[in-house]
Amino acid sequence: MPFATFRANLEAAAGSGAAAPWIALTFFAVAALELALLPYQRRRVFRSIVLSLIAFGCLSVAAALADRAGIDSSSYRWVRFAGLFILTIASVNVAGAFLFDLLLAPVRLRPPAIVSDLLIAVAYLAAAISLLSIIGVNLTGIVATSAVVTAVIGFSLQDTLGNVMGGMAVQLDRSIHVGDWIRVGENEGRVVQIRWRHTAIETRNWDTVLIPNSTLTKSTVTVLGRRGGRPAPHRQWVYFNVDFRHSPTEVIDTVESAIRGQTIPNVATDPQPNCVMMDFKDSYANYAVRYWLTDLAPNDQASSVVRGVIYAALKRGGITPSIPAQSLFVTEEDGSRRDRKEGEEIGRRVEALRGIELFSPLTDEERRELAGRLKVAPFVRGEVIVRQGAQGDWLYIVARGNAEVRAASDDGTSSRTIAQLHPGDIFGEMGLMTGGQRTATVTALTDMACYRLDRHDLIDILLHRPVLAEGIAQILAKRRAELDAVRENLNEEATRERMRREQHDLVQRIRRFFTLDRA
Repeated sequence: MPFATFRANLEAAAGSGAAAPWIALTFFAVAALELALLPYQRRRVFRSIVLSLIAFGCLSVAAALADRAGIDSSSYRWVRFAGLFILTIASVNVAGAFLFDLLLAPVRLRPPAIVSDLLIAVAYLAAAISLLSIIGVNLTGIVATSAVVTAVIGFSLQDTLGNVMGGMAVQLDRSIHVGDWIRVGENEGRVVQIRWRHTAIETRNWDTVLIPNSTLTKSTVTVLGRRGGRPAPHRQWVYFNVDFRHSPTEVIDTVESAIRGQTIPNVATDPQPNCVMMDFKDSYANYAVRYWLTDLAPNDQASSVVRGVIYAALKRGGITPSIPAQSLFVTEEDGSRRDRKEGEEIGRRVEALRGIELFSPLTDEERRELAGRLKVAPFVRGEVIVRQGAQGDWLYIVARGNAEVRAASDDGTSSRTIAQLHPGDIFGEMGLMTGGQRTATVTALTDMACYRLDRHDLIDILLHRPVLAEGIAQILAKRRAELDAVRENLNEEATRERMRREQHDLVQRIRRFFTLDRA
């Protein structure tokens, strides 16, 4: 067969006429560009080149058959169909890589992989139907037969089709991306692939778990370290227990200062780590340090370092971790030991009362009687002990810690600090003696231990010695006059006059409040 005849038959079989060489040149030029710029697509491009060479061989055979058997022979038509279909597959693969990876990917418009695969599959199907119609195949019978075949395949491959549809749903709604850390049931790992049938995650144990996409769409999936659609640090918890003998504020301050005072690999500084008290147990308090990971993969190393910091901080602070729950404290409790401890406590309270000017008119016996009625009142840092405007008929004696006294303006729009309280100071005395409203708000600056004296604990002493009311009123009047002098800039004479009026008024209020006139 002459070469001119073979070339004409080849161009006719390819269906492109004289443009066939230019089409082939364009195909190989684009393939060479993709080989140079898309290393991750080289296998696909190589396969396309091999397919194009196979297609060229099939079309060459069809050109030879056209000369011998004629273009109406079934052998010519089917060999030509095979060549054109294989060439179409090769061309669609090269065109798809050019469109999705070279044109759309740089401008961040590349669709999910499953969508591009679906578009390419539709192109294959459209090309096959078009080529079948070209060679004269009756498509009506094929469509009828394919409906039956599709029904059979649908029933037999329900799980596979469910996984395929699940994969499409996952990629189309973009709820999970490659690189995300997810938790599905007991499996936790980083997403490395989202395929048609499954999603692959790599765990911290160096295992790869293949999760069927149908399971993924039906289960609760936790995306770790993402809030509001944006990547964020993932919070971790480290729990520890401390004996009840240590206050929560002391434990929290000790641990937080240590954990924030150093740089721990893979632990975020914003948000800062913090320590919280979680629960009261039988013999200890349960605490937790909460910190945020910047990389979710090496979480065990960060947890180990954090536990070491907690252990060292507690040791330095002299804070005792909780002992095993099965340990027993056995103390022989007898009357002499109990009396000795109570006597020591009463002695401390008497000393506290002796140093308070308000109770200077009392005798030692009266102070001792009053000391036995005091109640221990602890407060934690930041706690409001008394609030301005509230009613109260008791006072507090500061035994340990410091507090701040703030007074609000008349319109309540602002407040200012007017005093600080230290061990040995008292507050709430006006409420105790007159039952009036609190004139300021007192807030604990540190953990505090106070003694509380209620009105009914003082009333018996005042009923037996009504003259004490005048002495106490004089002291209260002096303190109030001095405070007014500072607030209103009063001179010495005005201050003395204010004190006389206050003393007379306070005596009457104290008598009415304690019903001394009726006594």
